[in-house]
Amino acid sequence: MGVYALLWKIGIVGFGNVGQGLAHILNRKKEALQQRYDFEFLVTFIADPVRGSLFNEDGLDLDAVLKEMAQKGSLKDRPEFTAEGTLQLIERAKANIVAEATITNLESGEPGLSHMRKALSVGSHVVTSNKGPIALALEELESVAKENGVCLRYEGVVLSGTPCINMVLECMSGCDVKSVAGIVNGTTNYILSKMEEGYDYLEALMEAQKMGYAESDPTSDVEGWDSAVKATIMAKLFFGANIKVTDIARQGITKVTKEKVIEAKKEGERIKLIAEVRKEGNEILASVSPKFIPVSHALGNVMGPTNALTVATDHLGEVTVIGPGAGRIETGQALLSDILAIHRTCLCSVH
Repeated sequence: MGVYALLWKIGIVGFGNVGQGLAHILNRKKEALQQRYDFEFLVTFIADPVRGSLFNEDGLDLDAVLKEMAQKGSLKDRPEFTAEGTLQLIERAKANIVAEATITNLESGEPGLSHMRKALSVGSHVVTSNKGPIALALEELESVAKENGVCLRYEGVVLSGTPCINMVLECMSGCDVKSVAGIVNGTTNYILSKMEEGYDYLEALMEAQKMGYAESDPTSDVEGWDSAVKATIMAKLFFGANIKVTDIARQGITKVTKEKVIEAKKEGERIKLIAEVRKEGNEILASVSPKFIPVSHALGNVMGPTNALTVATDHLGEVTVIGPGAGRIETGQALLSDILAIHRTCLCSVH
């Protein structure tokens, strides 16, 4: 399965916002993808124990599937419905590419970790937006991928649809990275932006929940855990350092007051929750904390649920990328970019 496939068979695991986002893109751009990239595909299975799992070796009708989801919120009435468990379906389908888009579990990485292990072990390439397994078991997963001659790609685990991982690892090949620092959690940036408008912390949090940026339990975001997980991933990928989430110096935004935010603005600064990984001598240090950022700096003007990352290198100085850090289509785009990267790699291998 690791070699070039003329017609790619794709499986989607998890059919919530991100899985549906990828399906919408694939459905809408099928002809354009074929014309621009010589990329032809069938989505042969969707695995979601809550919404319903589907399998058709000849390809699912994505337009009909998405309409049914919009109307019913379930796929269990579809003729392709199967009661098979996700792991069994991954093994039976043996798709060329599996897109793993289940919710993140920062404690164990499950169920995404088991899904990825299974897909890689049966010879499927894997693309994912699920940061739990990447933070907790990247070396193991890359080992399984190598053993089976397939690729594991995960562009969406730090800034969702905004490219940063492939930008650093591929577009900045040959550079030494000195530090990475940025706004990697859109929820907290939205809250801090609202506080600058005069909201107090709790009012801003409630507004974020109303807008769908914050969960009913916002702990992972506001206490800095989500940012810390992303810092561990960046430490591993960009610096080769194994830093546990629990070892990162971490402070969230719960103690930031409206008064502090407004006072900072008067001084020409903004308070931002910054995840940073930097090299000091032979040591790699990682932290998450609110910091005063000058409005003259690129990160100081990033408002709302937007993410941004500044990468300091030897050859290029500072490079900052700014863009959306969440959203079904935006994160679906990250999965698509990884899928097309695998397609290009396999095309090159046969020419």
